[in-house]
Amino acid sequence: MGEQPKQSAPIFAALGDETRLQLISRLCNDGPMSITRLTYGTNVTRQAITKHLEVMRKAGLVRNTRRGRERIWQLEQRRLKEARHCLELISKQWDEALGRLKKFLEE
Repeated sequence: MGEQPKQSAPIFAALGDETRLQLISRLCNDGPMSITRLTYGTNVTRQAITKHLEVMRKAGLVRNTRRGRERIWQLEQRRLKEARHCLELISKQWDEALGRLKKFLEE
């Protein structure tokens, strides 16, 4: 597995917050959007949303582009795929370890 966990750690740290997971979900479902739209319908302030987006940007999960006076935020699909790949590797390792344990117990 090598460098994969080390490279993926910032992603999982950024995803370790309920608000950030909700933002990821909204961006997945609804596509790119402004902070105004991301804030709408939540009990989270615009400033808090901005801070959460900045954490996710530093982890490489989202990026933004300027449109007029607003910034439009969207997911970085590549980083999400890296996280998924890391989880698949970990899952495979666990399956193999459980298989060895089962074999050992059956002998």
